[in-house]
Amino acid sequence: MDMNYCMQCGTKLQIRQHPTEGEIPFCETCNAFRYPVFNTAVSMIVMNPDKSKLILIKQYGRPHYILVAGYVNKGEDAEDAVVREIKEEIGLTVKSVHFNHSHYFAPSNTLMLNFTAIVEDQDVHPNWEVDSWQWFSTEEARSRVKPGSLAEAFLNGYLDGRYCFP
Repeated sequence: MDMNYCMQCGTKLQIRQHPTEGEIPFCETCNAFRYPVFNTAVSMIVMNPDKSKLILIKQYGRPHYILVAGYVNKGEDAEDAVVREIKEEIGLTVKSVHFNHSHYFAPSNTLMLNFTAIVEDQDVHPNWEVDSWQWFSTEEARSRVKPGSLAEAFLNGYLDGRYCFP
């Protein structure tokens, strides 16, 4: 997402050379550089306690399985968002969180942060956002996750150790 106007005062931004960071939008009225603004979200490979299965969900009437995901709230750490989103969407308690990889997703101007979360049990209690869910082995999950999606790229990257994004 290109920034054309200052978010503070509305003045049209000019591109200026920053002493150490290259060309950055600059507001002449505020006399300040304005850095890009974007959303931040988390997506999770949610695994059962013995790491033999992972959960995929379907949401909002869509036909494909995806990873549990959600936006990071203002002032919230990404790891806390992982724990909160898993509790909210599927009612599970997280034992451990590990960061995997990130990817900027231009269509929604969002930096996606992917994590693996190990949960305490497999007793899922989904909220209204989740239409259906299922625990899969890693190989089953590979074949069931939405083809060509970020969920697929994050899942395969986690399983294969190399990330290739659509």
